[in-house]
Amino acid sequence: MLGLLRPLLAACLYLLLPSSSHGVPAYSNGFYYQDISSNRNGNGEIYFNGVRLHVESPELSVSATRGSSVTLPCHYRYEPELNAPRRTRVKWSWLPSDAINGLDSEQHISAALITKETDVMVAMGNRHRSYGVFRGRVRLRRSTPGDMSLVINELNANDTGRYRCEVIDGLEDESVTVELEMRGVVFPYFSQTGRYHFNFLAAQQVCEEQDAKLATFEQLFSAWEEGLDWCNAGWLADGTVQYPITSPREGCGGNDLSPGLRSYGQRDRLLDRFDAFCFSASIKGTVYFLKHPSKLNFTEAAQACADEGSHIAKVGQLYAAWRLMGLDRCDAGWLADGSVRYPITSARANCGSLEPGVRNFGFPPQDQKFGVYCYH
Repeated sequence: MLGLLRPLLAACLYLLLPSSSHGVPAYSNGFYYQDISSNRNGNGEIYFNGVRLHVESPELSVSATRGSSVTLPCHYRYEPELNAPRRTRVKWSWLPSDAINGLDSEQHISAALITKETDVMVAMGNRHRSYGVFRGRVRLRRSTPGDMSLVINELNANDTGRYRCEVIDGLEDESVTVELEMRGVVFPYFSQTGRYHFNFLAAQQVCEEQDAKLATFEQLFSAWEEGLDWCNAGWLADGTVQYPITSPREGCGGNDLSPGLRSYGQRDRLLDRFDAFCFSASIKGTVYFLKHPSKLNFTEAAQACADEGSHIAKVGQLYAAWRLMGLDRCDAGWLADGSVRYPITSARANCGSLEPGVRNFGFPPQDQKFGVYCYH
């Protein structure tokens, strides 16, 4: 008997479903779901509402300074609007910059990349949980209905990358991604023994030793746009070797090439040797030139900073203090790597070139006498 009734029930249900000619969208590509409403028409019959879930972000790229708090915007809404709130679940996940670097453009948009993402936070209603390095550092802003923006506190340089905000309602889900970048400065770095001595792994290490990371292509490109001109090739985080030229000239690609980034492409990460382009974000502490009654050799300089309760500054810290905090000092001083440099924001006579920058004396013998830059 039940078998005979099933075709009849299916036919009746079909007649009750509104057609697309009545302005209700059909189920399409996972964007719509048919919500069986508890509302009834005048005849007491159940009807369906086509509802679309939207997940959006007004900013697809956000930049911040290290040590600060940053908000990654994400909002969701329904179309048409619902009269009553629904139980939705939000999941934030993260693909670190290191995982993005080296991928081609097709891989960038591939859904398979989602499997490489790391969970950051999951929330439903008032219940929430954060994970891994983000535990205790993240929360949802919830400033308005539908606001699922992620707030990250005590930002560090390794937090950069692509964040995905996924809103899940029953079987339906939509997501949006937001890139998090760190504000900072790119600087070229070469070995004490001369140019082109780093393979890729060594380049990574020397940048980290100077409180920095290997720069990404995007960071080097931005630095070039801001005037960085350097005629020695260096490793980038994606394993390519490039250098920025603002004034074309012989020996730097030639006079016939336009300004831009000169690229050697992907190189052998173990065998090939180049310099490095490092990226330093803002610092929590302070870099300062130590006022001392006399000049110091390298050993004395490091001890003088220690006597102050500080450390001798690293190259990345000096660059960040120059670029992001306006440090300007026309006094050459030792740094932790054994180099001697000084930062100039307002170019003037007897302080090097006519352009702002960090002046570099290279790596003089460590028994020579200079001042010292400390970090506290």
